[in-house]
Amino acid sequence: MGTSLYSQQLLKMHRPPLCDSDSAFATNFAPLASSSCSGIGASRGLEMGLKLSKSVSGGSGGSLSRKTREGAHRGKAKVYGRQAQERVLEEEAPEVSEIQRPFRVFPGQAFPLGVSEVDNGINFAIFSQNATAVTLCLSLPQSGKASRVDQELIELALDPHNNKTGDIWHIFIEGVPRSNVLYGYRMDGPRGFNEGHRFDHNIVLIDPYAKLIEGRRFYGDTSHKLSKFLGTYDFDSLPFDWGEDYKLPNIPEKDLVIYEMSVRAFTIDDSSGLDSDIRGSYLGVIEKIPHLLELGVNAVELLPVFEFDEFEFQRRRNPRDHMINTWGYSTINFFSPMSRYASAGGGPVNASQEFKEMVKALHGAGIEVILDVVYNHTNEVDDKNPYTTSFRGIDNKVYYMLDSNGRLLNFSGCGNTLNCNHPVVMELILDSLRHWVTEYHVDGFRFDLASVLCRGTNGSPINAPPLIRAIAKDAILSRCKIIAEPWDCGGLYLVGKFPNWDRWAEWNGKYRDDIRRFIKGDPGMKGSFATRLAGSADLYRINKRKPYHSVNFIIAHDGFTLYDLVSYNFKHNDANGEGGNDGSNDNFSWNCGFEGETDDVKVKALRSRQMKNFHLALMVSQGVPMMLMGDEYVHSRYGNNNSYGHDTALNHFLWTQLDERRTSQFRFFSEMIKFRQRHPLFRHEDFLSKQTDVTWHEDNWDNQESKFLAFTLHNKNGGDIYIAFNAHDFFVKVAIPPPPTNRCWFRVADTNLESPDDFVSKGVPGLGTKYNIAPYSSILFEAKL
Repeated sequence: MGTSLYSQQLLKMHRPPLCDSDSAFATNFAPLASSSCSGIGASRGLEMGLKLSKSVSGGSGGSLSRKTREGAHRGKAKVYGRQAQERVLEEEAPEVSEIQRPFRVFPGQAFPLGVSEVDNGINFAIFSQNATAVTLCLSLPQSGKASRVDQELIELALDPHNNKTGDIWHIFIEGVPRSNVLYGYRMDGPRGFNEGHRFDHNIVLIDPYAKLIEGRRFYGDTSHKLSKFLGTYDFDSLPFDWGEDYKLPNIPEKDLVIYEMSVRAFTIDDSSGLDSDIRGSYLGVIEKIPHLLELGVNAVELLPVFEFDEFEFQRRRNPRDHMINTWGYSTINFFSPMSRYASAGGGPVNASQEFKEMVKALHGAGIEVILDVVYNHTNEVDDKNPYTTSFRGIDNKVYYMLDSNGRLLNFSGCGNTLNCNHPVVMELILDSLRHWVTEYHVDGFRFDLASVLCRGTNGSPINAPPLIRAIAKDAILSRCKIIAEPWDCGGLYLVGKFPNWDRWAEWNGKYRDDIRRFIKGDPGMKGSFATRLAGSADLYRINKRKPYHSVNFIIAHDGFTLYDLVSYNFKHNDANGEGGNDGSNDNFSWNCGFEGETDDVKVKALRSRQMKNFHLALMVSQGVPMMLMGDEYVHSRYGNNNSYGHDTALNHFLWTQLDERRTSQFRFFSEMIKFRQRHPLFRHEDFLSKQTDVTWHEDNWDNQESKFLAFTLHNKNGGDIYIAFNAHDFFVKVAIPPPPTNRCWFRVADTNLESPDDFVSKGVPGLGTKYNIAPYSSILFEAKL
């Protein structure tokens, strides 16, 4: 982990040894026998435990052994997170006698932040610029105690004269267990609300640099709804075995086909056929890799997998207190994998191990792993209904953007905005990203509401955001795909204008809107439709940017599913409890003549054509296509375009429905993806040249009522591809251009035809010189020998 930002911009300090010969001190102590916490409810267990906790203060006396002193001065720190863990299926609590040996406490060292192993002890270090008192709280292993987040804690008050260097508080404990220890901090400091301070010494806070988080073990376990969360660490497990033949897929960006999915929702439904212990887990994803391969995608973009609290809506009475956060856009900690995605309630160590197993298996199948990351806000909500778990209580003024009255600014729509371009927060984000690359081998990141990362510490937009540049230039992140969602909830819309240093790709929101509008038949959209299919040169042909910097999508997790896009004119979000005020009102959808479910054969046939039209357009566009989990079998959320709070079939992948539609919708989707993968014409490295790459069969660009578009992509070897879209409500008989010399046109796709004729991979010959294209349909021909 780098320290330049701290040392140069904030601390202006050198790295000290664990202790100095003139100020060394140590304290011998033995943990007192723990009092029973039985009968303490989950909602108050931690608070009661803290009232019962043993406060242990450091004093003078004792000294480091010669070996420890020398090791301390050498600074041999093993940074947790660079060690991998071996899979642990069953955790055994150490014997009580093992935790009652005396410990010795020393000043410690400022770096690395978080928890690190140094010789025969553990070093703890945490940043706080404004705290005046810091106490380390520990929960040690006890026989028969698998989860201890609500039991009493041992407390060690840090001396600001001996345990503080610059703005970093630190302590070294010799003899503390190397794993299965829970820890957190109490912080105290100025109480001026209007100055932006939110210190509260009654709350035990999570270390921002904790690499593992312990909380409730089972997702959605209502018996532990109000469980607290604490950091933990593991230096006992053996390094993860990535295998001798293991290698990263390293797929060129232009060749990606991204599948946006949720780890839990992918396999949690009974229809997945998996054992109940692994449904909804990282291991569950491994079991369904054959589906991803059959579909043809080569990258998964995982909805947030950083630790989050799925019960965050249920901490108090409110209109959303019936919901569970199933999307995960509410980060507790930026380093730890979601512990409840471990199998069988295995906890954080198993979660870390199984996440690696998932990545290894996906990589072995040639599939890259991209994480949807949320660095624009945290779970700590707003000033009206705060939920202090970490950053707010550690140093609110540093970690969040504040107005002149010390109140939280809200450019995220979630109550707070992370102060991303503050040097300390910036380094935290960079360290987090590096951790996921080095420890977990992920291949890239999609940054939620990334325009927030383009705001200065006062919230105003800045042209060259330091964080965005640092991510683009970072050596460890250099192999990663970095994708921005280039807007935020404060109105900073940067599609095509995101600061990029020729590295950043973008979710192309204009692609989504223009494709939707043309396919549903809006007038005046033909030129924009052609521009989007050709790679959005109007947005990305600047400097050294490429077509693949446009991540093309029609559907994403938020908004309508593909089926709902062609089945609903209006959102139907009543189940969310917000009176229909949530979710976008501008969906550019069309219900094909009937709102919602219907038995009308004609409406259903039209919807089927439209879904295939959308998918064909996505797969023939220059740039990187992204599709949503479930669209391959026409999953419906019944018009809910903001289903973030439903851990039900509304969001779950329904494997029975996939089986029912495997030979129809799924087949078309899969064949179209694989056709794209076989044909470089759809994956140009550079923008199309009118002279050599594409011919637009169009002399009617200015006609606002024209809803027909045809073009040919040229192959220098003669394998041209002709594509046409008819968004009119009537047939269009079109003259097919002559094929290249010695070639004939073969019909590969016609979305008006029933399966399996709608897509014939080898092509159907004998097409003639004219073709009658049905209303709301599209065709694809290939020139073959």
